[in-house]
Amino acid sequence: MRSLVLLPGFMCDADLWTDMVLDLEPLGRLHFGNVYEDDTLEGMAVRVLSEAPERFVLVGFSMGGFVARVLTLMAPEHVAGVAFVASSARGYSDEERARRLSGYRPGDRPPRAAGAASNAMGLHPDRDTDPVLLDRLRGMQRRLGPEVRKRQAALVRRDGYADLERITCPSLVVACRQDRLRTLAETERMAQALPNSSFSILEDCGHMAPLERPHELSALLGAWIGRASL
Repeated sequence: MRSLVLLPGFMCDADLWTDMVLDLEPLGRLHFGNVYEDDTLEGMAVRVLSEAPERFVLVGFSMGGFVARVLTLMAPEHVAGVAFVASSARGYSDEERARRLSGYRPGDRPPRAAGAASNAMGLHPDRDTDPVLLDRLRGMQRRLGPEVRKRQAALVRRDGYADLERITCPSLVVACRQDRLRTLAETERMAQALPNSSFSILEDCGHMAPLERPHELSALLGAWIGRASL
C-alpha cells in the first residue's frame, strides 16, 4: 500500500494535518515526519528518512518543503514523488534569520500594545483574527515549546533553486493566492525549476493551507497522485 510522509512547517505539530486525515487516508498510510529534534535541514532529513517506509510520497508544507527538498536529493530512490505546499527554495536574508532567532513567529508583527495579540500574518487577511485558527496555531506552539523553537529558528536556509533540476521524480508545487509569507513568484519559480512538476494555486487561502483549505489541498494531492500514478 502507498505511504505518505507529511512534513509540517515551523512550530507546527501533527494537528496541522488533522482536517486532512480523513481525505488522505484513502490515498495511503500516513506518517508524520519528526522535524523537532534537529537544528539543520540535513539532520531533519536523515531522521525523517530513518523512520519512514522504504518508498513513499513526500509532502512538505512551508519549512517542511525545505526538508523535503534536501531529503529527496539525499535519497531519491526512496521518494516516489514530492509535493511542496506554500514553500520555496529561497535562502533566508540576514534580517529574516535575525527575526526568527528573536523569538517571533515568521510573519508576526510585534504587539501593538502591552498585552495585545500579534496579527497572524500566516493566515488569509480575512482570517487573521479567527479565534479557532489562532487557538490551533498557538496550541501547536505551546506543545512544541521553546527548545523546538530554538532548534527550528537556527536552521540555515541557503538558496536551493539550482538544486531543483536534479529532482526528477514527479513533483507538485502548491501556492496560496493570499500567502503573505511566500510570494507567488518564488513558489512558481520552484515549479519552473523542477523538471517533472505540476503547479496549482489555492484561491482564497493564506499561508496556512492545511488549516485554511484542508479539503481543497487534499483534493489537489489526490489528483496529482492519480495523474502521476504514484
